[in-house]
Amino acid sequence: MPDSTILLLPGWQNSGPEHWQSRWERRHGYVRVEQHDWMHPLRGDWVARLQDVVLEHEQGRAPDAPARIVLVAHSLGCQLVAAWAAHSGLARRIQAALLVAPGDPQTEAVAAVLASWSPVVLQTLPFPSVLIGSQDDPYCRMERARHFAARWGSQFVDYGNAGHINADSGLGDWPDGHDRLLDLCRASGALTAAARPPPQ
Repeated sequence: MPDSTILLLPGWQNSGPEHWQSRWERRHGYVRVEQHDWMHPLRGDWVARLQDVVLEHEQGRAPDAPARIVLVAHSLGCQLVAAWAAHSGLARRIQAALLVAPGDPQTEAVAAVLASWSPVVLQTLPFPSVLIGSQDDPYCRMERARHFAARWGSQFVDYGNAGHINADSGLGDWPDGHDRLLDLCRASGALTAAARPPPQ
């Protein structure tokens, strides 16, 4: 398992019990960042909540201690990472981020509900990241996903036709996604080669 804290950042309406994030939480003990209001997400509230959680995990650590938190975001959670990192000095405490199916709050179907998330934040992330996008994601066109990756400085992965890369995509525990997380952790120093589990 990674040597760092893994924070799970679900999107709008949270991740249900069969979502890969929930499965990873149960299977690997990763920490879900619980938002106060999943149904009416306000960007400022969500950013403040992530700030509080990171502060809690960093309490008592020396200011010059190495970063030891990895973010795993889905959908609107990806936008949360970008918005929070653009304004928080604690972003330097993040080792890496896996960004999956980044919801686009400017999509016509959700723009009214997610008005506080526009305009989207497009600053380069101050930590390594991988963005996984789907060609038939109903909440983010492929060209928008590529645009987000380019602006955030993320490595982009075209995951083919996988819908919103959620429970409806039939991924189960999504072992391939978890392997990609472990690869990212190893590359960023959050997982030593010796600590990586052997291939199944």
